[in-house]
Amino acid sequence: MSEETLTITRLGHRGDGIAQNADGGQILVPLTLPDEVVRGVVNEGQLDGAKIVTPSPARVKPVCAHYKSCGGCSLQHASDTFVSAWKADQIAIALAAHGITTDIRATLTSPAHSRRRATFAARRTKSGAMVGFHARKSDVLVPIGECHLLPDEMVATLPVLAEIARLGGSRSAVLSFSLTQSDIGLDLHVTGGKPLDHALRAELPKFRSKFLRLTWGDEVVFMETPPYHQMGRARVTPPAGAFLQATKAGEAALLATARSAISGATRIIDLFAGCGTFTFPMAETAPVHAVEGSADMVKTLQDAARYADGLKPITAETRDLFRRPVLSDEFAKYDAVVIDPPRAGAQAQVHELAKTEIPQIAFLSCNPISFARDAKTLIDAGYCLEWVQPIDQFRWSPHIELAARFTRPHKGR
Repeated sequence: MSEETLTITRLGHRGDGIAQNADGGQILVPLTLPDEVVRGVVNEGQLDGAKIVTPSPARVKPVCAHYKSCGGCSLQHASDTFVSAWKADQIAIALAAHGITTDIRATLTSPAHSRRRATFAARRTKSGAMVGFHARKSDVLVPIGECHLLPDEMVATLPVLAEIARLGGSRSAVLSFSLTQSDIGLDLHVTGGKPLDHALRAELPKFRSKFLRLTWGDEVVFMETPPYHQMGRARVTPPAGAFLQATKAGEAALLATARSAISGATRIIDLFAGCGTFTFPMAETAPVHAVEGSADMVKTLQDAARYADGLKPITAETRDLFRRPVLSDEFAKYDAVVIDPPRAGAQAQVHELAKTEIPQIAFLSCNPISFARDAKTLIDAGYCLEWVQPIDQFRWSPHIELAARFTRPHKGR
């Protein structure tokens, strides 16, 4: 096979450069940028060993020594300005596929070293253990010694995680360490390890000085102090490994944008409420009904609400919004909706929401493609998409989040 020289025309949705060969076929070229000229050998639709012949003005030197081998980041070679604009463009492209245009604001990006949760992979070896992340598009484990996404406190636990992997891992299986930085310390959830036998139970408590809580599978091994996250006026201790917004800065941006989207609301329903990320701050000014599919999450929210002062009434229910969405007539008592579905979007729920006369909706999404589909449903029913705010909690990755405001024109505020 001979080398080919290609020009990158655009980035795909996963952040890989895309070029076209002489036959018009698409060639993936990782770690490249639009308009760069590259050279390498084409192998099964990908350019192997790509060499940059003409770099883009947006190209910068990656800050992490593990960048080329670790799969955690894929856009660290691009300037912040480029990435912010590219993420906003991806939202515009997703909306345009459904014939939608709107005001797309400048991207709000979380700073480096601000991620408060990460999932490390670990494997026991002959001489100890390896802890790190998987290589890009691979099951190969890449040990790491630094990470520019995470706070120093989390990176400093890597040797401790290696020791735990040595004690509780096997050479035939990969452990998963879900590590979360709470407001008062670290919370560790381990899955994929050996059964929690007597010997392991005796060893794990020696890590009490490193973690507030250590959970092995479904069992809490120890909890010195409940790890909590301040959500508005509530202190929330989520179940081990539970979903949280990735950064405090990102959560604050989502919250501020959602608040502006439903300004003046007097009765709010919070769909896919989780542990109360939006419920508790919104309840400072209006009663909120929280709906969430996980019973554990709902219990967490209710427990936190019980001890939170100065809030309007909060109610909550466990409900699978994919199989049993809130029906259109059930929205009659509310004048605003906050909805924050997972990546698949909320197709069934949005069909019901589209039948309502709710005057304003704050729509949060982590997938522009499913968001655009759901936005089309609302717009076809008479809603107006006033603006979209891109929010980048996943720095240097192709992952995109957003917040948006929908209104009924004749009832908009």
